[in-house]
Amino acid sequence: MRIYPAIDIKDGKCVRLYKGRFDKMTVYGDDPAEMAKKWEAAGGEFIHVVDLDGALKGSGVNGAAIERICKSVSVPVQTGGGIRTMADIEQKLAFGINRVIIGTKAVSDIDFVKAAVSQYGERIVIGIDAKDGMVAVEGWEKTSDYTAVDFAKRMESIGVRTVVYTDIATDGTLAGPNTAAMRAMTENTGLAVIASGGVGNIGHIRELIPTGVEGVIIGRALYTGDVDPAEAIKAARG
Repeated sequence: MRIYPAIDIKDGKCVRLYKGRFDKMTVYGDDPAEMAKKWEAAGGEFIHVVDLDGALKGSGVNGAAIERICKSVSVPVQTGGGIRTMADIEQKLAFGINRVIIGTKAVSDIDFVKAAVSQYGERIVIGIDAKDGMVAVEGWEKTSDYTAVDFAKRMESIGVRTVVYTDIATDGTLAGPNTAAMRAMTENTGLAVIASGGVGNIGHIRELIPTGVEGVIIGRALYTGDVDPAEAIKAARG
């Protein structure tokens, strides 16, 4: 299992949300690129970046900060938030991004996902954010009519290979991941699943290993010091 240190960007700063709520936001740094270098130096193997402004506004807002991150580290970087067009994807890849995460647009426009996967293959990842088992969209402000697993199966059927699966109820809480949801996703699909939400200690990382997820995104726990990156990587490798 792989560790993905998370960098969420709002107004150019590194922040963390609590259960996806923008009124429950904590700022942890003014320089996302420096934060990325810190997590790389600590052993981070793949940096996970979210443009929160982009997710809300429907277009990439923090592109300059994301490009600086790519130029600052040698490990691969994946990013999502406001990816709505092929031009958005092309711009992120031009920055040096390794994988682009499509969220809201994947729910509303399956033909867009088909086109993206056809052109870019495994560099396209789908972000599935679930609230009470249902897929949430538009910066988690609304829920769709899809269950998370049914939507994942639909994405798999058109060639998607990797999903980032976030349980909104646990995100930013440090209270532990939704292991049942993660296991249901891995057992009912053939996708590589990156778990997101709730990791607050090393034990939580170990709890995810039996679920079969490919990796785990860690955010708030890294910033608060509740999880040491080197210990996290050791735990993830079993």
